[in-house]
Amino acid sequence: MKAQHAILDQEQIKHKIRRIAYQIYESNIEEPEIIIAGIARNGYILAQKLEKELKEISPLNVVLCKVTINKKNPLDKISTSLSPEDYKEKSIILVDDVLNSGTTLIYGVRHFLDVPLKQFKTAVLVDRNHKKFPVKADFKGLSLSTSLSETVKVIFENENERVELF
Repeated sequence: MKAQHAILDQEQIKHKIRRIAYQIYESNIEEPEIIIAGIARNGYILAQKLEKELKEISPLNVVLCKVTINKKNPLDKISTSLSPEDYKEKSIILVDDVLNSGTTLIYGVRHFLDVPLKQFKTAVLVDRNHKKFPVKADFKGLSLSTSLSETVKVIFENENERVELF
């Protein structure tokens, strides 16, 4: 087992999420409603945390959407908890916990492009800078240069949230 190194603790994660929420608000200040689309599991947990922050700091109507992508085979059908009609002509922020190669985000982006949107942005807690696809995080908590053999893990546990490098 590889040694693990703490990258962010619970308090640091909270600060990163608050800062991302402010950035999202600033880029959507004129919008009456925005969609926060979290990629299932950790991306969706992060989306829920962003939704909560946005509701505290802004008057925006924030709608949460769960995006289910098979990360092992991203060409499989992608499903969302909202119908395309619900996000048509809206501002969407696609959220995931870690941007590794960009595979999950690029397929998530592709899914939403079947419908005309007002604005589309991406948000991640950690951007690893190892992209194989031309996708970027518009909002990120931390940029981290790592080797390809290292793994970044975001752990959302009650009272013990953290980001670790293995």
